[in-house]
Amino acid sequence: MRELLTGLQTGTLSIDETLERLRRFPYEDLGFAAVDHHRALRRGFPEVILGQGKTDEQVVAIGERLLSQGDRLLVTRVDASTYAALKEIISDAVYHATARAISVNRHPQPLLDGVAIVCAGTSDLAVAEEAAVTAEIVGSRAERIYDVGVAGLHRLLGHLAVLQESKVVVAVAGMEGALPSVVAGLVAAPVIAVPTSIGYGASLQGLAPLLAMLNSCVPGVAVVNIDNGFGAGYLAAMINRLAWQERRD
Repeated sequence: MRELLTGLQTGTLSIDETLERLRRFPYEDLGFAAVDHHRALRRGFPEVILGQGKTDEQVVAIGERLLSQGDRLLVTRVDASTYAALKEIISDAVYHATARAISVNRHPQPLLDGVAIVCAGTSDLAVAEEAAVTAEIVGSRAERIYDVGVAGLHRLLGHLAVLQESKVVVAVAGMEGALPSVVAGLVAAPVIAVPTSIGYGASLQGLAPLLAMLNSCVPGVAVVNIDNGFGAGYLAAMINRLAWQERRD
């Protein structure tokens, strides 16, 4: 919006060109999707595409329209075939295989320090990496601390200095879901707990760690939905950005 108004003021954009660009605000109707071009103004980051359940053609069409009005794109829950289809149209797209995500960043800015992503085991990496990739595309550097679950607590304690310097910690765990409570008991920063669907039968595809995290006795723990690394990474980046703004003010 700022670029449009500046272009109109300086004469690099005509009135008709400006009106054509504004015509797609606040959203653009593609028939199968209503692309929210206004979200970046409201939230500070463009609409994110959930690739799960969408065809390759739908993901490509939405991604192309979002990038026509912005310089960043994030697509979650996609496989390599969807990436290949998108790459044909958007050549600078990057695939994050472990996170199952695609990102585009055409105007990279220095990343803010302050976000730590902790996961209990290697089986939780897909969710942890989704959180890390999301936090980074939204604007925060993700300090990754992986495979430090409570079955070997000394592994976590080896990273205590980094955790205590963080402004927000994302803790990802399946099985019994104890890791976020342990982390929250060691740090002053808010902890975002992410239950994963990893575990044997009684974990009930993530329900057991979800309930354990919701019942944490440690204050300062917030819980997102099962396997929702995206939601945790996005929230962590928002909290971190506000912390840095307060520090500058």
